[in-house]
Amino acid sequence: MTSAPHGILLVDKAPERTSHDVVARVRWLLGTKKVGHAGTLDPMATGLLVLGVGQGTRLLTYLVGLDKTYEATIRLGRATTTDDREGEELGEVVDATALSEAEIEESLGALRGDIEQVPSTVSAIKIDGKRAYARARAGEDVQLAARPVRISRFEVTGRATDGPHLDLDAVIDCSSGTYVRALARDLGAARGVGGHLTALRRTAVGPFSVQDALHVPARGEGDDVELPLHGLREIASRVLATLRVDAEQVEALGSGRRIRSTAEVAPTPGPLPRAAQAGEEPPVAALDAAGRLIAILARDGDSWRPALVVPPPARC
Repeated sequence: MTSAPHGILLVDKAPERTSHDVVARVRWLLGTKKVGHAGTLDPMATGLLVLGVGQGTRLLTYLVGLDKTYEATIRLGRATTTDDREGEELGEVVDATALSEAEIEESLGALRGDIEQVPSTVSAIKIDGKRAYARARAGEDVQLAARPVRISRFEVTGRATDGPHLDLDAVIDCSSGTYVRALARDLGAARGVGGHLTALRRTAVGPFSVQDALHVPARGEGDDVELPLHGLREIASRVLATLRVDAEQVEALGSGRRIRSTAEVAPTPGPLPRAAQAGEEPPVAALDAAGRLIAILARDGDSWRPALVVPPPARC
């Protein structure tokens, strides 16, 4: 009997497919219902989807908050109802081709760093239990509150004109929860010309790159495809600090008990999690002598409490 698959799958989503379509397809191809995601992409967008399979779904909690990198094309000269090319046009076309690099850079500067962003009205944010996009499509007047996000990089890499429109290619490094559509909208509004998103590709989620992702064929494109999973230990040690535990501690953690340890915590090889940046002690991945992932630990006074225990068959 084949054991159930466990791990993380990196997928390069094709355009015009929903993230839920990809999840459903992976469930079918791997023969398991236990598949989840660490953040969706709009159908028009392409790029990196991080999926958890089996016990890998339990690690998604520690991946959803990772920073993201996007490549985007922003069209200045007209706004839309959805802040992207899928929406209806708003107002008249404004000639944006005369905007100088200095003028654009001035507005980009105001959109970098720690900012308060009003999400798009067609976002998946819930208002009294109902998605904002569902309320907007039902004709309701949707008003969303601004929320804090961090834009570490917002850099224009190319520009072109198309009639009265100015198309800007850009690279964006941002915190989880950022709406790139809203950045396009706000850039256009800042210059008084309107703006919306015409293309979006997610190239990185934390330390994971779309270059390491694979294409998942849609139905009718073939079923003979390898879907290699990244092990839980590999993923956890790339986003969390690690702590080596002995056999006695492995047994205690497996029973849900706290442990005390004087072993040194090895820091994550990448940027510090935001909790650590804020002065909080982030969770830690507990590894046994063979390097297998045993549990995710949270500091509890002078001991460590298991926030997640990985069962033996899934440890890798």
